[in-house]
Amino acid sequence: METGDGGAMLAALTGLGLSTAAGLNAYIPLLVVGLLANLTDHVRLPQEFAWLADGWVLAVIGVLFLAEVVLDKIPVVDSVNDMVQTAVRPAAGGVVFSATEAAARLDGSDWMARHPWAGWVLGIGIALAVHVMKAAARPAVNASTAGVGAPVVSTLEDAGSLGMSLAAVFLPVLAAAAAAVLALLSWRVVRRLRRRRPPGRPGYARRIRTSPQGGGSDR
Repeated sequence: METGDGGAMLAALTGLGLSTAAGLNAYIPLLVVGLLANLTDHVRLPQEFAWLADGWVLAVIGVLFLAEVVLDKIPVVDSVNDMVQTAVRPAAGGVVFSATEAAARLDGSDWMARHPWAGWVLGIGIALAVHVMKAAARPAVNASTAGVGAPVVSTLEDAGSLGMSLAAVFLPVLAAAAAAVLALLSWRVVRRLRRRRPPGRPGYARRIRTSPQGGGSDR
């Protein structure tokens, strides 16, 4: 194993955590990366992603974030918002995976620099997978709680996205572990909520059976 493999692994975990966060809320990881690049030296963006730290860009992202926070907490509207975000969240995942210096450099390795598409593909794929789980769970949550659970679950998702983004930058190993736990919990929640869906109307199967005399279906 080469010396840079450990750094490459940490960089990949950073990308994993940021892309997972983007699947929950597209704008939080963008804001975290952009603000850290703008205000600190902890995140250094490649030249092609320097726009992410621009004040005006961050202001626009902030406005979109506030709109997302409101819309995602209203039952039914949240599902419409999820449909719109099907394109936005994966794109944000690709941006944050590719934008961090660690993901671009992989600690001295130039492989990612020579293959810039790899970061985009990984980030888009991870964010899309998380988004699909989120979008599938929300209608089930709304149906089982009469809409009361929407703002609660949305707030938890926003908090999870923020925590995941910060962990991805400062504690990438923790972010990777949290992403695995999130995937497991989401799968179990969706499975449990689907089991609680009301069954079909009783008697439907009886009505389509053929009568013993060979006549029409039972009435």
